[in-house]
Amino acid sequence: MNLSASEISRLDLRGTPCPINFIRTKLKLEQMSPGSLLEVWLDPGEPIEQVPDSLTMEGYQVETIDECQGFFSLKVRRLE
Repeated sequence: MNLSASEISRLDLRGTPCPINFIRTKLKLEQMSPGSLLEVWLDPGEPIEQVPDSLTMEGYQVETIDECQGFFSLKVRRLE
């Protein structure tokens, strides 16, 4: 399922500490329809090391992690 950029929700959590960034991501995903894709912007270090693993453990599908200039773009899909 390919979605255009306009169909992808974005969440900018740069500057947001752990575990708040994980909680905000999870809350946003819970509001979205099954199959929806969320792009989350996270800081390097603990956020990008912790949040993807935590989301996977919660049953979300991490599709891509891209390193951008000074932050990471994480694309995660709500499966159910």
